[in-house]
Amino acid sequence: MRGSKLTRKTNETDIELKITIDGSGNTDIDTGIAFFDHMLNSFARHGSFDLTVKASGDLSVDDHHTIEDVGITLGNAIGKALGDKKGIERFGEARVPMDEAIASAAVDISGRSYLVFNASFSETKIGGFSPQNTRHFFESLASNAGINVHMDVSGDNDHHKIEALFKAFGIALKRAARITGTTVPSTKGVL
Repeated sequence: MRGSKLTRKTNETDIELKITIDGSGNTDIDTGIAFFDHMLNSFARHGSFDLTVKASGDLSVDDHHTIEDVGITLGNAIGKALGDKKGIERFGEARVPMDEAIASAAVDISGRSYLVFNASFSETKIGGFSPQNTRHFFESLASNAGINVHMDVSGDNDHHKIEALFKAFGIALKRAARITGTTVPSTKGVL
């Protein structure tokens, strides 16, 4: 089973994270930001990843450092778990509706990081979560996982929009990471 376990400790955060790519959607998540926990749970559940996250951060300042550092750690863990990427599908996409909102995510496990993120949010906070940090989370994750991600969402309710994005990303990543062959899916021979 492909998986990895990482820790990240800075002056701002202390994170322990474990992911199993070939999991069943089991989670144990506590970042101190309940809405973010809910989003990470949605990502893992719909991606069928087993995910454990224990994070403490300087939430008295704000949620930015915790969200960013979980994104960095999760990205590194995904990259490590995928290993040499031999036999992966490489590309995956998903489109997820949630009430009035609809989100799409397309993933290329290319070894080259890039994020295209088309979303806008009107709320300044959802619980203790700043919606503007949604983009930053995915930037941090994509950069550290070495993946290309394109995301779009439309709708009225920021909770629905953000949750649909996390679900779509989880499903797209699951599809891109699944083993369907025996070689590295690249004309270059490496990803």
